[in-house]
Amino acid sequence: MTAFGLRVGFVPGVTLTKWRRIWADRFRRVPLEVVEVAESDQRPALLEGRVDMCFIRLPIDRADLHAIPLYEEVPVVVAAKDHPISLFAEVSWADLADENLLDPGDPDALDLAVGGAGVLTVPQSIAREHSRRDLVYRPISDGTPTQVALAWPVGHPSELIEDFVGIVRGRTVNSSRSRLQPTTQPTKPTTAPKPTTASKPATPPRPEGRRRRGR
Repeated sequence: MTAFGLRVGFVPGVTLTKWRRIWADRFRRVPLEVVEVAESDQRPALLEGRVDMCFIRLPIDRADLHAIPLYEEVPVVVAAKDHPISLFAEVSWADLADENLLDPGDPDALDLAVGGAGVLTVPQSIAREHSRRDLVYRPISDGTPTQVALAWPVGHPSELIEDFVGIVRGRTVNSSRSRLQPTTQPTKPTTAPKPTTASKPATPPRPEGRRRRGR
């Protein structure tokens, strides 16, 4: 954790735009630093304290880690634009049985795919992030979805971590579990005073009549 803020890691393909915007709106004086972390480095980055929290891809060894599953991603195959898979809307693993599967962790994998050296399989968000005109990607119909989760180390309680978890879970600013309270409280409408009823003027006493003389 930084001296005055929170450092959040994320693996390639994960977009933090929405959560960063909400954090900036609610905690304007608390900086949020984001750091890209290689998928192979996601657990060490957390346990070594290089990030306070991290958007990771499961599966991962969860020992000493909290992890909240968030959403799933469809796996896709990426190949050169003139590869036979470009003729189909989706493919199966059987269709890829004779293909040379490239290592997604190889920084030259995309260039190798363009050159026809093979194909690679990645989560859909990564394929979109590295979209190129000389490549195509197609969903793998019987592929196992990958799952994105938010993780942080066990035994490191922090109010900032709890606040960020609340944002990711959709907790509103008015939630009883949020430390942040609205800056102003709604005021009750002022009840207009009832108009005073004008009192009726007192009835003047009747003038005493003259005494009638006795007969």
